[in-house]
Amino acid sequence: MRLLPTLLALLTIAPAAQAARPMVTDDARLTDGGACQLESWLHLHGSQHELWALPACNPGGNLELTFGGALAYADSRQESGAAVIQLKTLFKPLETNGYGVGLAVGYAAQPGSSHDANPYFYVPVSFSLADDRLVIHTNLGVTRERENSENRLTWGLGSEIQMSARSYLIAETFGQDKGTPFFQVGVRHWIVPNHVQIDTTYGSRFDGISEHHWFSIGLRLISPTLF
Repeated sequence: MRLLPTLLALLTIAPAAQAARPMVTDDARLTDGGACQLESWLHLHGSQHELWALPACNPGGNLELTFGGALAYADSRQESGAAVIQLKTLFKPLETNGYGVGLAVGYAAQPGSSHDANPYFYVPVSFSLADDRLVIHTNLGVTRERENSENRLTWGLGSEIQMSARSYLIAETFGQDKGTPFFQVGVRHWIVPNHVQIDTTYGSRFDGISEHHWFSIGLRLISPTLF
């Protein structure tokens, strides 16, 4: 199971139900009230490929439910998978030139292996600057690594920089209280504003950029009001 360490690292370092693609560091925002979204992406790590799909809905206006997962392949053969379920709410919605605070709790598991299932929670705090042209996101939380019977502090620091009316630059770093942090940079672009978005990223670990680097290509679809 060559992909298992990579999948578990991504799931425990930063929960998979992350901020709007392509960020790993989560934001103090929710899917629009009464609407749903689908975040999907291809994660490329050498000969290893991961196909992710994370549907999410916010039927009541302040409680977003995400349920999805991934299939992982190496040399064109399926080798492992991942599943994620998460609930997220806001204590203070993010406002222009203000800040927002939320709470997310979830459960990330490799299907068919209950001892690798990791419950987690984290608090996303976001800050809007310069009329939303710069938005900073911070995360602080805990994940329970059941296989090792250990609690790990998780953290993230990310930024969104508006480059044009439809395009954004993202940059972030994230990690745990143990081990070397990761980083990621990328761009997102709205094809149809507030409904269809594409993105791409490059990321790696600080102590082995050439050995651990990855690329991703993503598509995000947001529905009109359904509920």
